[in-house]
Amino acid sequence: MRIAMAQISSGSDPEKNLVTVSEQTAAAAARGAELVIFPEATMCRFGVPLGPVAQPLDGPWATAVGEIAAEHRVTVVAGMFTPGDGDRVRNTLVIAGRDGQIQGYNKIHLYDAFGFAESRTVEPGDRTVTFDTGSVTVGTATCYDIRFPQLFTTLADRGATLIVVPTSWGAGPGKLTQWQTLAAARALDSGCFIAAVGQAVPSDPAIAESSAPTGIGHSILAGPFGMVHTELGDAAELAVLDLDFDEVERARRSIAVSANRRDVNSLASTSIDTDT
Repeated sequence: MRIAMAQISSGSDPEKNLVTVSEQTAAAAARGAELVIFPEATMCRFGVPLGPVAQPLDGPWATAVGEIAAEHRVTVVAGMFTPGDGDRVRNTLVIAGRDGQIQGYNKIHLYDAFGFAESRTVEPGDRTVTFDTGSVTVGTATCYDIRFPQLFTTLADRGATLIVVPTSWGAGPGKLTQWQTLAAARALDSGCFIAAVGQAVPSDPAIAESSAPTGIGHSILAGPFGMVHTELGDAAELAVLDLDFDEVERARRSIAVSANRRDVNSLASTSIDTDT
């Protein structure tokens, strides 16, 4: 299977960002990609009010992504914002099939960390989502989700052999190392390929240095043995890559974490006081 990781830097204008989706999808399709993955917040970057830009999955922005996917006969995954309850929005991945049909995944784990409170403006999702493209089942996660191993093992249990992780990672000390470690670890946890596609570093220093998670680049393709097959730099870039799913079968046979996993929450617990 050939995939494309479209590491872009979104602005605050959804229409201009849609042009980028169209251009990058066309370029990826011309190179034979079957699945094109864009970052979280492709519709509009973080750091601006999200309520005014949010649209439903049957609204014009997602519909246009579906039309782009159908035009080029590829599947497209891109981050957007949809209306939530009250004043909050949902951090949504639009998944547009090669026939233009739309579905979505709402980010489950919200980024209330490192001084940022996503939950003030974003409503969490309540279900996992997989989709099929060709013969491959693909799981979905978004950014901060990558810190929660159970989501990834659950997606693997539900048939995923590739998990896409659109991201707009926050900058800061140690954050790149955490990103690299987490992508490889989730590949090992799940026995899947992990295609973690991030926002590039914004060209405007004021945006890049804000408290909002506007991206650090370094999109990663990690394999099920935990090896990083590809890591991009911090600038915008389109990477087209071939996946060999025999690697998934080999990893799951040899490491066997799924077959050997036990439900530790159901086990009895013993607490030992070593001071007595």
